[in-house]
Amino acid sequence: MSSLAGKQGPRYRHTAEDGAPYETIAVEKLTPIIGAEISGVDIGKLVDGDARSNRQMDEIHRALAENLVIFFRDQHITPQQHLAFGRKFGELHFHPAAPHEDEDPALMKIYADKNSPRANGEGWHSDVSCDLEPPMGSILYIKQCPPRGGDTLFANMYAAYEALSERMKAYLHGLTALHDGEPIYRGLYANYGVADRPSYPHAEHPVVRTHPVTGKKALYVNRGFTRHINGIPRDESDAMLAYLYQHAENPLFQCRFRWTENAIAFWDNRCTQHRAMWDYWPHTRAGTRVTVKGERPV
Repeated sequence: MSSLAGKQGPRYRHTAEDGAPYETIAVEKLTPIIGAEISGVDIGKLVDGDARSNRQMDEIHRALAENLVIFFRDQHITPQQHLAFGRKFGELHFHPAAPHEDEDPALMKIYADKNSPRANGEGWHSDVSCDLEPPMGSILYIKQCPPRGGDTLFANMYAAYEALSERMKAYLHGLTALHDGEPIYRGLYANYGVADRPSYPHAEHPVVRTHPVTGKKALYVNRGFTRHINGIPRDESDAMLAYLYQHAENPLFQCRFRWTENAIAFWDNRCTQHRAMWDYWPHTRAGTRVTVKGERPV
């Protein structure tokens, strides 16, 4: 894997943008490039809403935009509060294949133990990028975690794009790629007793998308869902995707979150990828995820 470095120094040089101080939350960055832990917030009380809660919500929106993924520890919330927190950011997204907790299809079940044939999110991906309008963000609440292991890695796709050469950026400009859920989702949740649907979503999206809030460009292909780049020979597509995947997964662009019970991670799917480590067998990892609807990538 490339180090993105040479005799003239690193090819990617990140400059952090220091905005105004936060007033109602504390923000502790995990790395200069991606990720921050948020403290001073009780999400259970936040969703009830008052004047301070409204200000905190504004600052949480800002923290997410600045850090791409944010984390909250020691949160004790009900399923209804989890859903209500998600709705603070938009309408909720229903997963096209995964089982849900209780009766609400927006509350996705996350579970793996010693008898599981797989665990959620083992490979690098952006959630449900095969949808015509992929999710804006995902809010994962882990209530039970293993004594060791089970970390989640997150990668900054703004940085991945910026680290490309100008010639590569020019080549990728205007290209689209097919994202297809069929090979991933068919039979994936059989162990939960979930029957397959007649079909699963697929869509064509730009290889480089522009974030609707920040206006920044982000690399938007991932190993999980992207099948090929449109309009070029298949062998060229395979080679280009192989390069882009390896490039996007460079540790330089990453942070790694060590879970504790009752922690929450909230990531922006439009400019990140993530990977959950299944290194904790035979222990159990369990929780729920709420996902917020997004828009069609441009």
